[in-house]
Amino acid sequence: MKAADLLKLIPADLFRDLAIETKVDSQVKKLSGEVMFKLILFSMLNSEKMSLRVMETFLQSAQFKSFTRFDILEGKYNSIRDRICTINAEYFEQLFEKIFSIYNKELKEEKALSKADSTCVSIAAKLASVGIDMGRGDKRIIKYAVNLKGSLPSSVKVFTDQTYATDQGVLSELLNEENQIKNDIVIFDRGLQSRKAFDKFTDDNKLFITRTIANTRGKVIEENQVPVKLDGSTVTINSDHTVLLITKKQKNSQHKYRIIKGTVDKSGEEIGFMTNIFDEDAYTIAAWYKQRWEIEVFFKFIKQHLNVKHLVSRTSNGMKVMIYMTMIVAMLIIAYKKINKIKGFKIAKLKFEIELENEIMKMIVIFCGGDPNRAPHLFNSG
Repeated sequence: MKAADLLKLIPADLFRDLAIETKVDSQVKKLSGEVMFKLILFSMLNSEKMSLRVMETFLQSAQFKSFTRFDILEGKYNSIRDRICTINAEYFEQLFEKIFSIYNKELKEEKALSKADSTCVSIAAKLASVGIDMGRGDKRIIKYAVNLKGSLPSSVKVFTDQTYATDQGVLSELLNEENQIKNDIVIFDRGLQSRKAFDKFTDDNKLFITRTIANTRGKVIEENQVPVKLDGSTVTINSDHTVLLITKKQKNSQHKYRIIKGTVDKSGEEIGFMTNIFDEDAYTIAAWYKQRWEIEVFFKFIKQHLNVKHLVSRTSNGMKVMIYMTMIVAMLIIAYKKINKIKGFKIAKLKFEIELENEIMKMIVIFCGGDPNRAPHLFNSG
């Protein structure tokens, strides 16, 4: 599938409908929600380091005007900055959710496992009034929590308040609001160990698999049979127990859980898993947990190739706008990579950009009265 065809899966009237619903263009004459969406998208794809100056420059380019089909566009550095700071972030949130739904279905990943985790970026304390103080002197951090369903991010939240210094509250809040994992399975690391959170997930029919910590306490209810080791398994399961977890107040959890313990074959390291899934064998649980690594690969991708570490806006609203746009661009590249069976993110992003540039050049040629079909080899990206 070509880059242009992937973009065409997004309905053209979606921008208009959401603009009306969110009132994103109320009292705005120039930089509409659709223009800002396409400007940020175009700038992210065509610049190694996003900035307001970069967006201002692209806004005046023939390529961008052809890409958006808006002939007359005006906007200065200050107006773009102010628009990002004040534009209704709900518009971008809903675009993100709608686009995820489209590509999740296109990739046939509606029933795929979810992987949740958080990452952070550092900012200079003197440059921003928001951020979490982690005791690093003149540095503060912004946390991003992401749920990856299958290959694509299905939800994201930005955390700047000091109460989210640990991952407990971050992941708990993300997953409590995530509807994509209801009656499905989410995998996360041992940063979240709250018994209250586990019980809430179970109440909400959210199945999970996580790593246990060394001092996990539980009242054993039943010892489960350890099955025959599966071919290809890299872990040897030693025990499987049904337990009631013990809280800090020495009370039992509301629900029963499984604690599965094993040994990593290659290193001899002891490893444990906790889950509220009872109808799958221990080796399947261990194999599913291995998929958690995919979200680490995702974070590496957005940091290396989408420059998420660089904050274009340091306001809470601006950061939300930019992280939703980063997730949308990530979905485009990941879907393009998977559909076209491209191995690396770098090459997938480059090919996507080249194909998009070729389509824009075709539009310019046609606009000038030419026929791009007379030189098809110039527009064939292979």
